[in-house]
Amino acid sequence: MAEPLAKQPQAQEPSSFPEDKKDTVPSASSDTDDVETSGPINEKALLRKIDWHLLPAVGILYLLSFLDRSNVGNARVEGLADDLGMTGNQYLTGLTLYFVGYVIFEVPCNIILKRTTPRFWLPTLTILWGIVATLMGVVHNLAGFFAARFFLGVTESGLFPGVVYYFSMWYKRRERQYRISLFFGAAALAGSFGGILAFGIGHMKGIVWENGWHWIFILEGLATIVVAVAAYFFIHNYPSTASFITPSERTFILSRLSSDSDATHNEPFTWANVRLALLDPKCWLYGLSFHTMSLPLYTFSLFLPTIIKDLGYTAAIAQLLTIPPYAFAFITTLTIAVYSERLHKRALFIIASASFAIIGYIILLSNKDPKAKPGISYLGTFFAAGGIYPATALALSWPAINVSGQTKRAVANAMQISIGNCGAVLGTQLYRANDGPRYIVGHSFALGYLAGNIAVSSLLYYILSKENKRRDGITAEVQDIGDLTDWKGDEDSRWRFQY
Repeated sequence: MAEPLAKQPQAQEPSSFPEDKKDTVPSASSDTDDVETSGPINEKALLRKIDWHLLPAVGILYLLSFLDRSNVGNARVEGLADDLGMTGNQYLTGLTLYFVGYVIFEVPCNIILKRTTPRFWLPTLTILWGIVATLMGVVHNLAGFFAARFFLGVTESGLFPGVVYYFSMWYKRRERQYRISLFFGAAALAGSFGGILAFGIGHMKGIVWENGWHWIFILEGLATIVVAVAAYFFIHNYPSTASFITPSERTFILSRLSSDSDATHNEPFTWANVRLALLDPKCWLYGLSFHTMSLPLYTFSLFLPTIIKDLGYTAAIAQLLTIPPYAFAFITTLTIAVYSERLHKRALFIIASASFAIIGYIILLSNKDPKAKPGISYLGTFFAAGGIYPATALALSWPAINVSGQTKRAVANAMQISIGNCGAVLGTQLYRANDGPRYIVGHSFALGYLAGNIAVSSLLYYILSKENKRRDGITAEVQDIGDLTDWKGDEDSRWRFQY
C-alpha cells in the first residue's frame, strides 16, 4: 500500500450514514485523478460515491458465490441425487466436503489478499470458482460430485473475509457494519434468484440430459465467469490508488480514516501480527459467534428447497416457494442493520434476531403433520430466515470494527469464517434422507445453535464492556490513530471496543 498523503484540516464532520438524512450536493465530482474538486468536500456525498463504486461490485460477486454454493439444493430437487446414483446420505457428504475445503483455505486466502491487491485477487477467485461450478454440471458419478464440491469450497473461501478486510480499508469503524450487512444481504437475494432461476432452468429437462439440474450448474457457473472477467475492471483497490476519487477526495478519505482506524498506516506483513490474532481469545469468540450462526444459516440455504418439497409440493412449486422467505430475510437484514448502526448496538440486535429465528424452529418442530398442515411449517421458514440472516450479518461485522492492526484484522476475519464454517460442516450431516418432512434432528440442532449464539453474544457483550470500563480507568479513548507512531493495535489501552 502506498504511503498515505499528508493529513489536511477537516471540516466539522456531519452525522454518520445512514443516520444523517440531510442531502446536499457536493461541490464537484470526478472519477479521474487529474480533476481537482473545488471548495469543501461534502462527506455524505463522498460516502455515497464510495458506496456506489464498492458495494454493488463486491455484492454481485458474493451473490454469485452464494448462488453457486447453494444451488445444489435446487439441483437436488431436479434429480441430481437420483442421476448420480446417490444412496443413503452420500449427498450430505458432498455438502460437507465443500466446507472442508472452505475452512482449510480461509486464512491463506486472506494472507494472499494482504500481499496482493483486491483488484487482482477477488476477480481471480471468482473465475476459479466459476470454472468449478460450471464443471459440476457435467459430472456423471459420485466421485466427480465430491471433487467438485471440495474445490468449490477451496476457491470460494477467500471472498467474504477478503471483502470484510477490504471494507476496513475504506470505511470508518462505525460505518463498516452497515456496509457489511448490505454486502451480506446479497446472500438472501441469491436465495431468491436461485429459486427463480431453478424454476426456469428446470424446464430445460430433455435438452442433452434427461433432467435439468445439469443446466443449473452450467448456466449459473458460466455467468459467474463472465462477471468475474469484467470484475478486473470494476473492482477497485485501496483509497491510496483508486482511480474513481480525486486527489482532494483521496486526502480527505485518508484523513477521516486516520481519526479512528489504522487504515492509513503503511503496515508491512509480518508473521508476528498473524500470531497476535491467533493468540487473542476475543478473535476466537468472534469465530464462535459465527460458528453458532453458520449451522442454521447453511442448513437453511442448502435444504430449504427439500424442506418445502417434502411438505407435499411439486419440484417446480417448491422452487418458487423458496423465494418469499429469502425476500423477507433481505428486508429484515437491512432493517436491523440500519437500527443497529443508528443505536450503536451490536450484541443486543444479534440476540433479538437469533430469538426471532428460534420462534421459526419452534413452529417447524411443533407441527406434527407438516404434509397435512404445510402452511404452518412454511410460516416457520419465514421466522427462521428473518432472524438468521440479520444475526449472521451483525456477527460477521464484529472483527471488522473491533480488531485493530491490518494483518491481525485480516487474519481475524479469516479465522472467524473458518471457525464458523466448522458449524456448517456439522450442519450438512443433519438433514438426512429419511428424516423428512419434520426433520426433527436438523431443526433441533439449528434451534440449539441459535440458543448458543445468544450465549456467546452475551459473553462477548460482557467481556467487551468490562474491558472498555477497565481502559476508561487508565486513559482516554484515542483520537486520530493514523497520526500515531506508537500504535500497538487493539491491545492498546487507548482503543475502545464496540458491542
